[in-house]
Amino acid sequence: MMRRVILVAFVAWIASPALHAQTARDLYVAALAQEQSVRGRMMEEEAAPTAVMEVRAVVTAYHQVVEHYPANGYSDNALWQAGVLSLDAFSRFNQIQDRETGVRLLRTLARTYPTSKLVKQVPAQLARVEAALELRLATIRNIQRAVLPDAVRVIIELDAEVPFHEEHLDNPARVFIDFSSTHAAPQLVDQTLRFATDDDLVRQVRIGRHPNSTTRVVVDAIGVSSYSVYPLYDPYRLVIDCVRAPGGTLAARAIGWGPLRGGPSVSPLASALIAEATAVTPPLTPAPAPQPSLLLAPLLLASEPTLPATAGGGGAPARNAGGGFSMARQLGLGVSRIVIDPGHGGHDPGAQGNGVDEAELVLDIAMRLEKLLQRNADTEVILTRRTDEFVSLQERTAMANREGADLFLSIHANANQTTGVRGVETYFLNFANSMGAAAVAARENAASGQAMAALPDFVKAIALNNKLDESRDFATAVQRNLMERLRGVNRNVKDLGVKQAPFVVLIGAAMPSVLAEVAFVTNTQEARLLKGTVYRQRIADALFNAIRKYQKSLKVTTVASQ
Repeated sequence: MMRRVILVAFVAWIASPALHAQTARDLYVAALAQEQSVRGRMMEEEAAPTAVMEVRAVVTAYHQVVEHYPANGYSDNALWQAGVLSLDAFSRFNQIQDRETGVRLLRTLARTYPTSKLVKQVPAQLARVEAALELRLATIRNIQRAVLPDAVRVIIELDAEVPFHEEHLDNPARVFIDFSSTHAAPQLVDQTLRFATDDDLVRQVRIGRHPNSTTRVVVDAIGVSSYSVYPLYDPYRLVIDCVRAPGGTLAARAIGWGPLRGGPSVSPLASALIAEATAVTPPLTPAPAPQPSLLLAPLLLASEPTLPATAGGGGAPARNAGGGFSMARQLGLGVSRIVIDPGHGGHDPGAQGNGVDEAELVLDIAMRLEKLLQRNADTEVILTRRTDEFVSLQERTAMANREGADLFLSIHANANQTTGVRGVETYFLNFANSMGAAAVAARENAASGQAMAALPDFVKAIALNNKLDESRDFATAVQRNLMERLRGVNRNVKDLGVKQAPFVVLIGAAMPSVLAEVAFVTNTQEARLLKGTVYRQRIADALFNAIRKYQKSLKVTTVASQ
């Protein structure tokens, strides 16, 4: 415990203004001393769970040398030490994040300091990682297809759980899944599994090899109205359900991809939820009486050309970022009533660090944003709380639904055990597809107060999320505008990107909804900025700009007649 306290104090010290009074050598030597201590902890037979976090803190300390003294002779050494330490941590604790960090740092060393004598040793270190991965590769043992009344199910059997990434592509329509650290069984290597059925959705499944021990499985299909991807256990397998479009397979062929364009993706991090929930609610069990929101699921005409506007009439509707038209855009819907949700409050202060309280911070930002939005006569604003009071996560969404909101924005501040972590990230509702996203969701959902019995309903609500495209587009607008506005006063702000995670506060929202993590209160520099009004106002300005731009994106673009 004492070692951890010393380490945290050390990291806080290097992130302080006093940092600039230290030479590159001082910082490097201090980080080296900390590394020696941490390596001792790593070698213990039963290393504590905190050891990996201590390793990452030392890596951050090395990175401070590079960040503040990039031209100094110690910077290449710092990258080398940090990269090798990360790879050793991966070998010890088997966490993919450390492997990715180590590879990235060593490649940065080779790219940024090509004349360094250490560059010659980089290939050997990277080869060491590849060799270690080969020993840990999971095997795709079998792929099966089952034709169901409403769908075609593809089942991919593996001998171990591995991270995966799925996407869909058009022309021709197909879903592909990339499995990390995986190879196919000999009978499946580079094979194409063809199915004789002439009138079904899935015609063939292809298996291919990609760099970095990645295996890609491609499911070729047409006439699919939606699809979902989820894991099951005992044995571990990944299931892809391709749902038929209304009207049967032949009529569906002219429709192409539909309602849940891209569908809900499920990472192994969410597999425990899915495995338990599917035991209660099988993914393909048809609802006895579909709700109107499901009946109105968008039918995307992937092959239909965009018609030019005629004189005096509107124009072509703006497409979603994915290139299609969500139901909101097909129906010409707009945004006029917005619910702003300042996270936490009352007995739940949220993240705290460096004298910044998340609940107070986000309430202040929300009220600043409200003032900006009230200047527009066409926009109505509702706040889920106006004082330091506790409002349950479920009530916040319920309030938005009762008020008939068109848009829901939940504002939060982030935290991390590694104080060097900083930046902005924006989330929309879906299953988490990274360890970081899952960790943020776990922290923000800690106050949900829900019992395990709610699990099946939560999983079903996420899987049937029919606002995915609009929520993703809104999240992209929020992330982009936050970065544009904050860079002016925070040159070190990092773009952590648009992500997905199962936030309780977003589940059940009947409108596009996102959650913005505007900064890290645990980062000394960002916390210092957050204490001032200028940075808070910039955040509010950015959120205002994002909302306005998203509103405009829903409107038709007038095209003059020729």
